[in-house]
Amino acid sequence: MQKTEFLNIFKLTRDTSKFPIGGFLFGLLFPIIAWVFDINYNDYSFIWDNVVEMHLNNPIHFVIDLIPIILYGIAFKLSKIIEKDQNEYITEIKEKDDTISKNALFAKKIGEGDFSISKEDIDEEDILGNSLFLMRDNLLKSNKKETEQNWITEGKDKISTILRIHNDISELAYETLIYLIEYINVIQGAFYIYDDESKKLVNVATYAYNRKKYMNQEFKIGEGLIGQAAYEMDTVFRKEIPDYYVTITSGILGNEKPSNILIVPLISDEKLHGIIEFASLKNDITDLKIKFVEELSEIIARTVFNLKVSAKTEKLLKDAQEMTEELKENEEELRQNAEEMRATHEELERSNEKLESKIQEVENAQKRQHSLLENASEIIYIYDEQQKLKYVSPSVTNILGYNPEEMMKGKDFDRLTLRGESDLKKMFKTLLENPEEAHTIQYTYMKKDGQKIFLETTGRNLIHDPAINGIILNSQDITERKRAETEERMKSKMQALSENSPDMIIRLNTTGQFFYANPIVKIFTGIDTNDVIKKTIDEVNFDPQITNFFKESLKQIKQSKQKLNTEFTFPTNFGDRIMQVNSIPEFSEEKDLETILFVAHDITERKNIELEIQEKNKKITESINYAERIQGSILPDTKYIQQYLNKSFIFYKPRDVVSGDFPWFFKKEDDLYIAVVDCTGHGVPGALLSFIGYFILNNIVDHEKSYSAGEVLDLMHASVRKTLKQDRADASARDGMDIALCKINLQKMELDYAGAHRPLCYLQNEELKEYKGNRKAIGGIPYGKKPEKDFINYHLKLKEGDKIFFFSDGLPDQIGGPQKRKYMASRIRDIIVENADFSMIQFSNYFSRDYKKWTGDNKQIDDVLLIGIEF
Repeated sequence: MQKTEFLNIFKLTRDTSKFPIGGFLFGLLFPIIAWVFDINYNDYSFIWDNVVEMHLNNPIHFVIDLIPIILYGIAFKLSKIIEKDQNEYITEIKEKDDTISKNALFAKKIGEGDFSISKEDIDEEDILGNSLFLMRDNLLKSNKKETEQNWITEGKDKISTILRIHNDISELAYETLIYLIEYINVIQGAFYIYDDESKKLVNVATYAYNRKKYMNQEFKIGEGLIGQAAYEMDTVFRKEIPDYYVTITSGILGNEKPSNILIVPLISDEKLHGIIEFASLKNDITDLKIKFVEELSEIIARTVFNLKVSAKTEKLLKDAQEMTEELKENEEELRQNAEEMRATHEELERSNEKLESKIQEVENAQKRQHSLLENASEIIYIYDEQQKLKYVSPSVTNILGYNPEEMMKGKDFDRLTLRGESDLKKMFKTLLENPEEAHTIQYTYMKKDGQKIFLETTGRNLIHDPAINGIILNSQDITERKRAETEERMKSKMQALSENSPDMIIRLNTTGQFFYANPIVKIFTGIDTNDVIKKTIDEVNFDPQITNFFKESLKQIKQSKQKLNTEFTFPTNFGDRIMQVNSIPEFSEEKDLETILFVAHDITERKNIELEIQEKNKKITESINYAERIQGSILPDTKYIQQYLNKSFIFYKPRDVVSGDFPWFFKKEDDLYIAVVDCTGHGVPGALLSFIGYFILNNIVDHEKSYSAGEVLDLMHASVRKTLKQDRADASARDGMDIALCKINLQKMELDYAGAHRPLCYLQNEELKEYKGNRKAIGGIPYGKKPEKDFINYHLKLKEGDKIFFFSDGLPDQIGGPQKRKYMASRIRDIIVENADFSMIQFSNYFSRDYKKWTGDNKQIDDVLLIGIEF
């Protein structure tokens, strides 16, 4: 701030000290004028007695005499308010000046490459400072990423050179290993080539180890860490390996155990070609080094593959040459043997004719035996002493779904449960210990089609029999037998349950004959169950209503063959009872209707409660609907507001019948007040708060004095807290409201805005500006002992064509869209900017359609209110 501005503020502050004296002197004019007028009018002489008589005859003089004192007090209060505002303004200007200076110094340090400033040195509300701090972090990240990428590129270039100049795999492996050990700064390494013929990983290069001990190392797939990396075809990285961890077998574990081990497979076209292994005595194998080695692994793998192919091609050429020479030497010998072969050929043909007849007989016998085994009702297994399957009969395909070849590959144990596998192994053990005794077990097995069945297996030890020479198992499917046993048990349980059930349970066949009735039937009807069972509907002396119900239900189920659920009023020994009756059709295995099971449950008490609840809900609904009519009658609608702001719209969607969000409008002379108010909650609680907010706003604005938008919110904040008794020391309710309030003067083309948690979007010349409200609500209990700040009043000069938008949080918080996310305030701003040339009617239609499409089948979570105005 410049010096002259400080002097002007100081001068204004100093001059306010004269306000009380000026007010008092100005106030003296009123009693002097009144006295002079009364003296002249009544022709008094100016003496004290006449002055007293004048006051007694006209008491208004006592009031007029107080005017100097009143004006003195008003002027004194006004001078104090002005002095306080000027002091706060000076303090705010100094704080902003300090912030600007600090940000300038921060920017200078960033430009000079000094990034040492701390996040704690920056205020959370300092937008520029936080942006500079974010820029500093991004510069650091970019610099680090570029350095790492350059390091990787440099290493790749060197390795590519090594790979190009070497044609021998051993030399290439050693040179590559030495360079990588030096480049990634480790002290130990090994290079393994995958031998396709032996299916092993062979060590071809080592570094810093005893060569005699480690030079000829080989690993199978899955063996040790080397084999594990090869099996999984993925990088293995271990760090901080304890000294006692002896179960890990690594190709480079020497006299001293390393702290880090990195094993990377060499893979190309999804094929394994080798392994490279590194170790360090320090924990210095970083993620960057791992990434570098992994990126190189495919390049090295392709080179190794090409060298292996070249070596194999050379070997095949050499072998072909040797075979050609050998064939030439054997050609003469073959010619001599040809004559002998012709002589023996005729003899073989005669022998073949005899063999073919014998073979045909054997094949016919085998086909008969196979057909018998294939269509047998049980499976025959033969195992050796080590429980290895030697034979399985063809019937396994019909019973289990697997062919014999699949069973020989392990399906005999793979599809067992843990218990079944344990029982089978125990049976093998028992048969080996007691070969004279047969042993039988039952277990479950999962068929090829996923169906679970029960098998019963009997085992016999026939190892001593030369024809069998093994343990023979005979298995048969007992699923149906198990199901029958289970059904029998379930019937017994159901019988016990129905006997003790509080419901009335009856079973009828399709001709109307009773098969079963539980004891509750006698309690409800007074007829003994013995007089019901094995009799028809007409033969039992039921009440006619009950008889007709059974006949009608039986008729309907015969036609539909579907379960029937009805409510029926049963005449009972203790009055009419409302019964919920489930009529359940029961079918035979051939899907024919056999019987109908009736289960009747007494729901009389529940029905009475439901009727009582319905009556209460009806009264509550009527009350809420009446509240909606009251709320709708006092709130302004779009047509009323358009009388004064013809280019405007209101997008209003209460979540419930009544709303906690409401639009507010008030006209006072040339000033138009309009607001979006969002009360705590929604529905009835929100509506109650909305009435409080509506009438408090009316009382504040409907006053002789004209308040700015910020002053209206200050007064509203105090009034809401007082109304809800939140200004007391024992207050606990934090209810309140958010608001965006605008004061508009169309004659002067001016707008005042103030907000509590709600912003104003101002569109001018297709450029959108957002004015954020104060970060506090109207009402509620302040946090901490820090005094609250007044609401900020923004004063804007309007131009023709300018547009403003303000809304409650129900719109941005609505969940929807393909990813079930919030609508977001940023989406609202984007719609306004992208459609800046829209009229208010077009904006209204667009937001209505977009909100409906966004919400879709999701539930509306809050009241929605959006107001748009074009000037």
